Amino acid sequence: MPKPRLPEFLYDAAMVIDQGRRARQEDAIVSDFPTGNGFGFVVLADGMGGHAGGDVASKIVVTEVFSELKMQSGDPEVLEQRIGDILGYAALSANECIGLYSSRSPEHEGMGATLLAPVLMDDRLYWVSIGDSPLYLFRDGTLSRLNADHVLVSQIDFMVNSGLMGREEAVNHPDQHCLTSVLAGRDIAQIDCRATPVRLAHGDIVIAASDGLQSLSEPRIEALLRFAGNQSAERIADGLLRDIARLDDPWQDNVSFCVIKVQKQGEPAQPAEDPVLRRKFKARNGSGT
Repeated sequence: MPKPRLPEFLYDAAMVIDQGRRARQEDAIVSDFPTGNGFGFVVLADGMGGHAGGDVASKIVVTEVFSELKMQSGDPEVLEQRIGDILGYAALSANECIGLYSSRSPEHEGMGATLLAPVLMDDRLYWVSIGDSPLYLFRDGTLSRLNADHVLVSQIDFMVNSGLMGREEAVNHPDQHCLTSVLAGRDIAQIDCRATPVRLAHGDIVIAASDGLQSLSEPRIEALLRFAGNQSAERIADGLLRDIARLDDPWQDNVSFCVIKVQKQGEPAQPAEDPVLRRKFKARNGSGT
C-alpha cells in the first residue's frame, strides 16, 4: 500500500475575536488547521440585524459551514475535486438555516450574516465569500484583497468608470456601504466561490477578516506586516489588534480575523528581519510589535 504523500506546505495560524465598542459580539469565527497536515480552513461570519439577531445569524452560518467542511475533510483529495460544489452547497445550506430560524422566530426577522470561508490545501487557496468580509494576501511586501466586495460602492465605481454616473454623485451617494449580498434566508444576490486555486508561496500571509479589521487602512495593515511578517502568526494577530486599540475609536466595530502564515517544508521558518525597516516603523509609530 503506497505511503500517503507528505504535504509540501504547512501553516501557522492564529485567530482573534474582539467585541470592540459595540454592545454585543456579532462576529463568529472558527478554524481547523491540523498540525502537519498541509490542509486547513477558516469559517468567519459577521452578523447583521442588531437586536434582530445578528449574533445568532453569524453562529448559524459558522456552525453550518464548518460542519460541512469538517465532514468532507476526511479525504482532502476528494474534497478538492468537488471544492466548488461543496463550498457553494455549504453557503446555500447556511442561508436556508437562517431562513428557517427567522421564520420560526418572528423577533429575528431581518437577521443575516456575511460569510468568508477560505480553504488551504498545500500551496492552493480556495474560498467562498458573500458580503464584505475581506480576504487578504500579503506577498513580497504587498497587501492585496483577493475576494469580491459585495457592497454598493463597488457597483458605483463600475458605473462611474463606465460613464453611467458622475464622480460627484458617486462621492455623495448615501448608500455607498450598503451590502449587496448577504445570507438572510432569501435568494443570495452574489456569491464569490473560487474553485480554481490561487497558488500560494513560501512566506505568504493570508488574512481572513470581518470588516472590523478595516478600521486600519490597507496601507497600515501592509506596513505592519512588512514590519512583523517574520514573527509568528500569533504575534502578528496581536499586533494588528493592538493597532486597532491605539485608534481608540468610540464606535469600533466587532473585529475577528485569522492570520495564516504559509511555510514550505525545508525552508527557514522565519525570513531575515530588515533592521532598517524596523527603525523606520518605530520612528513613525513610536513603538514596535
